[in-house]
Amino acid sequence: MRHLSGIFLKGLAAILPVFVTVYLIVWIARTAENVLGGIIRFILPESWYVPGLGLLLGVALIFCLGILLQAYLIRRLFEWSEGLVQRIPLIKTVYSAVQDLMAFISGDNQRQASQVVLVRVSLGDTSARLMGLVTRQDWDGLPGNMGGDDEVAVYMPMSYQVGGYTLILPRKHLEPVDMGIDEAMRFALTAGMSTQANRGAAQHKGPE
Repeated sequence: MRHLSGIFLKGLAAILPVFVTVYLIVWIARTAENVLGGIIRFILPESWYVPGLGLLLGVALIFCLGILLQAYLIRRLFEWSEGLVQRIPLIKTVYSAVQDLMAFISGDNQRQASQVVLVRVSLGDTSARLMGLVTRQDWDGLPGNMGGDDEVAVYMPMSYQVGGYTLILPRKHLEPVDMGIDEAMRFALTAGMSTQANRGAAQHKGPE
C-alpha cells in the first residue's frame, strides 16, 4: 500500500500544478467572455456574435489601454483617477494590494527586489538565518527617520501563506545569496521543500 500511495502522490504532485494553472486560465477566459460577450450581444445583432469574441475584445482592450498609457496626458489622467480611488476607505487598501501584486507579476517590483539575502538572528545561545528580499535601497519620498544611507528594507516572507514582515536593517547585517527572486519566493512559501533542483530530480526519478 505504501508503494501504491507513493505512486499516487507523485502523480498528484505532477498533475495538480497543471490543473490549477489551467483552471485559473479557463476561469479568467470564461469571465471575460461572459461579461464582454454579453455587452457585444447587447450592441450587435445576435447573428454576428461568435463564441470567443468577448475574450478577444478583452485582450484588445487591455492592449489598447497599455498603448494609451504611453501618452503623457492619458497617463496623468489615469494617475488622477487612481488618486481618487485611493482616498476611499477600504477600497484603497484592496486596490493598493492588487496594484502591488500586478506590479510584482509584471516585473516592476522584481527589478527593485533584485537581491536575496540572509539575515542572522539570535535565538538564545544559538543563531539562525532568515531568508529575505531587499525591496528598497533608497528612501526618497519617505519620512527622514524611515531609513539611513547604510540601511535597506528587507521583506521576510512567511511559509505557506501570503504574509511576512518588512524590516529595515543595516547592510552589514545582510549576507547576499546567489538565488533568483522566483526561486527564493518558492523556497520560502514551501518552507524550503521546493527548489529548481528538487523539481528537476523529481521529474526524472521514477517510483521507488
